[in-house]
Amino acid sequence: MPYTEPFVRWAGGKTWLIPHLSSIINNLHIEHYHEPFVGGGAVFFSLEHNKKSYLSDANPQLINTYVQIRDNPQGIIEYFLQYNNTEEEYYRIRDHVIPQNDLEAAARFLYLNQTSYNGLFRVNRQGEYNVPYGFRKKWHYDVNRLFEASDKLKNTRISVGDFEVNKYRIQEHDLVFLDPPYTVSHNNNGFIEYNQNLFSLDDQKRLSKFIDYIKNKNAYYILTNAAHPVIREIFEKPDDRRLELQRHSLIGGKKANRAEISEYIFTNIPEGENHDI
Repeated sequence: MPYTEPFVRWAGGKTWLIPHLSSIINNLHIEHYHEPFVGGGAVFFSLEHNKKSYLSDANPQLINTYVQIRDNPQGIIEYFLQYNNTEEEYYRIRDHVIPQNDLEAAARFLYLNQTSYNGLFRVNRQGEYNVPYGFRKKWHYDVNRLFEASDKLKNTRISVGDFEVNKYRIQEHDLVFLDPPYTVSHNNNGFIEYNQNLFSLDDQKRLSKFIDYIKNKNAYYILTNAAHPVIREIFEKPDDRRLELQRHSLIGGKKANRAEISEYIFTNIPEGENHDI
């Protein structure tokens, strides 16, 4: 699979899933590709897209950055290269209002993403970005990846909104990759406190109904989620597959220990068949 490196760091990103995609997708014939929780877009950027793709996310700053990279990567770079990786500069940019110019706003988002702590995106109750400086002293950003990402994004429709924003564009033989915010922790731990207001269990149940819609359209889906009994109860469906993958996760920064966690993969792609149509 041709691989393009994602242009943002993204907590909860799915780069770890890329080596497993070939065995999950096999030789599936895909018409259009949909990713309604695009985040860092690791899966999108790892695949070859011969037809139109539909990307969306509820984060308007992220989506604006995708649009500007698709349409004018050089314009973003010209703003981006004006910034310096210093603590003083970081807080000056972070605490300044979001620019009205969409290109400048995208460059600001990219700069904060690259210099913040662990690539987090978090806002306070006033909607203000409040992630601390990351102290990445050896930080260097290869702007060429923006041109590579722009090429990959040329034939995409990019939208901001709920995961159902492009629902009625799903057609037979499309592939929908779903990577929702996790509401529960892995390995039988409890709720993720900061996320219950962002993506609740009710939202997870609504997502399960959305999967039923995808299947009724004779399209395919791949869902990633935390390995947890509540998630299994919500998403396990007759005739679909549930895979459980082990991966390592670095918790709490670079000095923390790596913990092994489990992830669920749900899909209606049949196992071990030649899917050419």
